[in-house]
Amino acid sequence: MAETLRGEVLHVVTPEELDEYDLDEELQTLAESRYVLVCRKGGAPSWVERVLAFLTRRPIEPATLVTETAASEGEEVTATVEETAIPGVYEAVDLE
Repeated sequence: MAETLRGEVLHVVTPEELDEYDLDEELQTLAESRYVLVCRKGGAPSWVERVLAFLTRRPIEPATLVTETAASEGEEVTATVEETAIPGVYEAVDLE
């Protein structure tokens, strides 16, 4: 079942760099010749949200997206995603 996920891109692994990273074998197979985007769920927080998260010790919720579309670090993306068998990893059906 597809869902919409909004996030801030923290790191990008290009298809050419996949072998340089110590990725889980399942993720490596899933990514194959696509981009892997490590994102902060919910997008970029405001400074107030950052302070509250620090004070309440609420961690960043990461999400890993496997997509055909390139994105750059710091960019905010909205994607229609489908969950994979790997916890926290989503396959992007549509990326904006």
